[in-house]
Amino acid sequence: MAGKHKGLGRGLDALIKDGTSAKKQAVTQKAPVKAVAKAEPAAGGVREVAVAKVVASPWQPRSTFDSEALTELVESVKVHGVLQPLLVREVGSKFELIAGERRLRASQAAMMKTVPVIVIEASDEKALEIALIENLQREDLNPIEEAEGYALLQKKFNLTQEQVAQQVGKARASIANALRLLELSDGIRKYVAEGLLSVGHAKVLLSLETEKDQAMLAKKAIKDGMSVRTLEKLVKKLTMPPKKPRAEKSDLPSDYLQTLTDELHQFLGTSVRIAPSKTLANGKKIKGSLEIDYHDNDELDRLLTMIGYVSDL
Repeated sequence: MAGKHKGLGRGLDALIKDGTSAKKQAVTQKAPVKAVAKAEPAAGGVREVAVAKVVASPWQPRSTFDSEALTELVESVKVHGVLQPLLVREVGSKFELIAGERRLRASQAAMMKTVPVIVIEASDEKALEIALIENLQREDLNPIEEAEGYALLQKKFNLTQEQVAQQVGKARASIANALRLLELSDGIRKYVAEGLLSVGHAKVLLSLETEKDQAMLAKKAIKDGMSVRTLEKLVKKLTMPPKKPRAEKSDLPSDYLQTLTDELHQFLGTSVRIAPSKTLANGKKIKGSLEIDYHDNDELDRLLTMIGYVSDL
């Protein structure tokens, strides 16, 4: 994901430590979203729990994982174990993952029996917030995953863009720009997620009205290796309104023009076309033309004689 994430405000430590003086409340799947406003560390610090008891998070914003990097992590886990505890919350007899998806996957692939975890108490909203921030701070999310995470936070908990921005410590404009990426078609979103197009390219494509035009230029941008600036120029060219025709007035009335054309046709015995001269709004003139058809040299000689032309040759 291009660029550095800034303005995240609180880190994971701050989120986990928030509310340590508040009275602890039990967290269940049916609890209201706002029932637990802050994440609190459960007693006991780091614990070892069975890998089988750790379940995937429904709030995981990441959907793609680098297979090569994951393979390397699996090998490391086999040798050294999991060095950084997973962040989980207790849900019934299971531990729902909040942060540490790659470490969990690597542990499962390495056939580990247990993993170290830190159990915290967190509402659904807080669990999603922590999962988002953890990935953003590690720059693990591609732009589309980031946007989908914000959209999920906004939709699931009925938050405004301003509230989402406050939750993740970013400017509201950054949230708005990210969410706009979700207006793109699935195909173009895939290009952005895979890094074939940058966020800058995507923003330029959003200025086009139809998905057909967006898809056509997206493919061309990838094929030609266009810079964002080049794509901007091309889009501007395509979306520029056509120039208004210059105000002009024919020097011959249309009815007279037709009459004159018919009479010349009868007089000369051949087809005739007249384009009248025109006067522009600024007074300038556009020349007219007279075209007379002929089929061979004999007919040309006849026509020249009719108009009074005599050659000296």
